[in-house]
Amino acid sequence: QVQLVESGGGLVQAGGSLRLSCAASGRTFSSYAMGWFRQAPGKEREFVASISWSGGYTYYSDSVKGRFTISRDNAKNTVYLQMNSLKPEDTAVYYCAADKYYTGSYYPMVRDFGSWGQGTQVTVSS
Repeated sequence: QVQLVESGGGLVQAGGSLRLSCAASGRTFSSYAMGWFRQAPGKEREFVASISWSGGYTYYSDSVKGRFTISRDNAKNTVYLQMNSLKPEDTAVYYCAADKYYTGSYYPMVRDFGSWGQGTQVTVSS
């Protein structure tokens, strides 16, 4: 299992950008598929983006496609979420997730990930 720590959240105006980072512990990071999820107050946790262990597969929710980009650097044990053209409805706590058995080759759900970070707050003002 990996330990995950997110960073990079904050307050930004609509139309702005943020880059989230998720640092993972452990020597087997490169064998884990990674994902980003978010949870707004009073709502269920929802999928944002995922990337396979090799980076060969990526998936995005329809609400962020074309605005967000997920990437990973296996040498640094880190996964990133570049968020551009942010909207107030992107406001949420963003969670990094990892799983050794999710292949990254299909649209994932929360239950596909076994390890989670503590979350980082992203607030987009209008």
